[in-house]
Amino acid sequence: MKILKLVFIVISLLTFNLQFAQEKGETENLSLDNGPISSQFDFIAQKSGNYRADGVPYEVVKESNLIKLRKNVLDSLNAVNKKTIELKATIAEHETTISSLNKKLGETTNNLASVTEEKDSMSFLGIAVSKGTYNTLLWSFIFGLLGLMLFFMYKFRRSNVLTQEAKTALTEVEEEFEEHRRRALEREQRISRQLQDEINKYKKQK
Repeated sequence: MKILKLVFIVISLLTFNLQFAQEKGETENLSLDNGPISSQFDFIAQKSGNYRADGVPYEVVKESNLIKLRKNVLDSLNAVNKKTIELKATIAEHETTISSLNKKLGETTNNLASVTEEKDSMSFLGIAVSKGTYNTLLWSFIFGLLGLMLFFMYKFRRSNVLTQEAKTALTEVEEEFEEHRRRALEREQRISRQLQDEINKYKKQK
């Protein structure tokens, strides 16, 4: 029985010592000279004393620690504000860069569209038209000229045929006229001979 009590007392002492050592280590790690603000507040809380007045509990904080903590908080706030200002300046710079890049992108897009339009279009009588429209107009013009050429060739050949027919008709008329003139001349000569014969006969009868 005594042995059990002894073992229990030993275990209790070891547990108390371990807990005390852990709390002591945690307290030693806390400081107002380094660490985040939350750990500095923990340090103030552990270093503060307490008392009760009129049933109300109070914490007594060392003034130098409070001043140090206040300075650290203000320094942290200033650092945060400085970092915030730097981040805002960086964001503003990035926004300006993005705006400039968007502007350049818009200009590049417009230039690309203009170049593409110029590439896909051609000038026709000083007017920019698409290649499809230009090709349609060009081939229409070519086919129009070809049609006019074929029409004039037909008219020329037709005129040539009519001219040849007119020449043939004129030749036939000339030949008929010559034949008629020859016959008329022969008839006139025959009549003249007959008249001369009659005159001669008349003279002989006298």
